[in-house]
Amino acid sequence: MQVLKVSYKDKDASARFVNSLRDTGFAVLSDHPIPTDLIFKTFHEWEFFFNSPEKHKYKFDPEKQSGFFPFRSENAKDYSKKDLKEFFHLYPWSKLPSGFSNQTWELRERLLNLAKELLGWIEKGMPKELANNLSMPLSKMADESQETLLRVLHYPPLSGAEEQGAIRAAAHEDINLITLLPAATAPGLQVKDNQGNWHDVECDPGNIVINSGDMLKMLTDGYFGSTTHQVVNPRGEMSKKPRFSMPLFLHPRAEVKLSDSYTAGSYLKERLREIGLIKKAT
Repeated sequence: MQVLKVSYKDKDASARFVNSLRDTGFAVLSDHPIPTDLIFKTFHEWEFFFNSPEKHKYKFDPEKQSGFFPFRSENAKDYSKKDLKEFFHLYPWSKLPSGFSNQTWELRERLLNLAKELLGWIEKGMPKELANNLSMPLSKMADESQETLLRVLHYPPLSGAEEQGAIRAAAHEDINLITLLPAATAPGLQVKDNQGNWHDVECDPGNIVINSGDMLKMLTDGYFGSTTHQVVNPRGEMSKKPRFSMPLFLHPRAEVKLSDSYTAGSYLKERLREIGLIKKAT
């Protein structure tokens, strides 16, 4: 399984990107319009935050799902072990922690604009009969969405005393339409092929990894899949180093109809319960 690298500047970039997403559920985008320097500077600000005890002052609101989620807050769907990570959720209406510059918001805006452009590529590249059966144009579903999420993740160095079977991010599929992931500060991302084999995804600085999520799969009746992926624990000297990543999860507006059974809002709440971020009703 080879995730295709596509240059944003190529004349056939749109078609090659859609074909890769269709074949593997993933694509790597190079030569894109987001400054690498902005990505690095934003990582640096968040590294300082996660290394400070001040982070606990921003603990997340269980209802709004915004703020700081402490270490081992989340598990993959149908997996009992909690992931070895902590993270911060930023929605359009969220507030940054005290002392931050505007770089995070600038990066979010640039990622959002690129995500919407890529969604247009997908809409253009899907069969017309599929596009015509959607509840509304795919390219418009995320406009003004309050659910689109920038998640800033910190995977601390491993201590050697981790619970058996616990990894940085257990095998899962994303919930949303598409995810944009600026190259993380360390490798570890893997995707699973149809034979059950795992393959490393490159994390060259400056590239952006894009994958399709469960909502896009539902909307297109499986034409675009939602590929299982994970972040594995490093070994040797790399285990002593942290890993940071900043995926943007592009979500439709809550009222958008995904199927006869789900709106985007109802599906999101169901999945958040399954991964332990919303308490299940008793």
